[in-house]
Amino acid sequence: MTAKRTHAPTILIAEDDPATRANLALLLRSEGYAVREAADGEAAAAALADPTVAAALLDLKMPKRDGLSVLRAHADRLEEVPVIVVTAYGGSTAAIEAMKLGAYDYLTKPFDLEEVLFTVRRALTQRALVAQVQALSADPLADDPDPTQDELVGRSPAMVAVFKAIGLVAPADEPVLILGESGTGKELVANALHRNSHRSGGPFVKVNCAALSPMLLESELFGHEKGAFTGAVARRRGRFEQANGGTLFLDEVGELGIDLQAKLLRVLQSGTFERVGAEETLCADVRVVAATNRDLKARVAAGEFREDLYYRLDVVAVTLPPLRERKDDVPLLAEYVIKQLSRKHGWPGLALAPEAVAELSRRTWPGNIREFRNALARAAILARGRVIGAEHLSAEDAHTAPPTAPAPSANPLDLRAAVAEAERRVIRQALEQAGGNRTRAALLLGISRRQLFDKVRAYGLDR
Repeated sequence: MTAKRTHAPTILIAEDDPATRANLALLLRSEGYAVREAADGEAAAAALADPTVAAALLDLKMPKRDGLSVLRAHADRLEEVPVIVVTAYGGSTAAIEAMKLGAYDYLTKPFDLEEVLFTVRRALTQRALVAQVQALSADPLADDPDPTQDELVGRSPAMVAVFKAIGLVAPADEPVLILGESGTGKELVANALHRNSHRSGGPFVKVNCAALSPMLLESELFGHEKGAFTGAVARRRGRFEQANGGTLFLDEVGELGIDLQAKLLRVLQSGTFERVGAEETLCADVRVVAATNRDLKARVAAGEFREDLYYRLDVVAVTLPPLRERKDDVPLLAEYVIKQLSRKHGWPGLALAPEAVAELSRRTWPGNIREFRNALARAAILARGRVIGAEHLSAEDAHTAPPTAPAPSANPLDLRAAVAEAERRVIRQALEQAGGNRTRAALLLGISRRQLFDKVRAYGLDR
């Protein structure tokens, strides 16, 4: 007989879905933890005030009071009682806000049960190591972002990692380097960093370093005096002066010439610079966020980018995945874009047919989110603001990837189709043998639960 654990930590499960709450309670009790349950936000807030609660799993969407409100009210005890946010919501605003408010971690549904246990154990370990409550950030909490603003959207692990990183580094004043292919949303990350920082009340100033010649770019960044060069008919304040007290976003920073790199390094190190044609030294209190789709390490090795500037910019790096590596986010992203287009153009009947969603998911999108948005905007116009079908998606955008689960082929020698059908059959048998329990089915198949979820979706077994 197994000895009962004494003084077992009590874990609060704040979740309005009875089935999810029951499954989490069963999981945690099987590991020897004591469990307390709350079915709404008011009950969750009351339970978090109980000193016997050691950690919490908190859903963001609950009746009576939402999870962010509960988290905000609990802010002064988050190291004493760590909170793990669990939600099915895929937008970046909630994820960033939760991490900014001090949530220990952020898990999305459907979640891997082993990941839940691992995260709870880590949270309790951190709690045990905290000797006293640490002073939390004194920065005022920013208001919720304007819902009309563009937002990063996704619930894939890669995007959740981006949201977490933004929430953690936004309050700092150090430079941030955003990496990613063209069109992945690097400017949206820069905007999110600014909105969630203590500089959110200050200006957010953008400069595209690839759009101007070196002479004009120097004037753009640092300003110039009257007569400094041909066409300089008046004194002009540069972007560093305009961004004082706020954030300066340097897009395509990898395109800077060597001379300008030296001047940028000086500003980052000392906060001082001179206008073109002036001797007066100026100061600016600016946080620099830079972005590039270039391999800066390769440029450093080739002598085209200063190594000291690279390391000064790369204090914290946020890497955005290309859209082809997060196909699970396509339906969610499409829904988000359609809602934006519907509001913008007054098209209340705008929607996506299932075959259009399938077509969007098949494509590889080399232009990433930018190409994706443009394709949907064109399709919405062709559909006259009504239901978008696959036929409305322009053929010129049809960059497609081989389908994950090929349809059964009339050709009996089609190896890929035969292998896919065999795999589908085995997965279905495993699910039936496990009584629908995906964790047990994954163990039977010798794969991870996440891999099983992906294959179930790919083969349509979730229907």
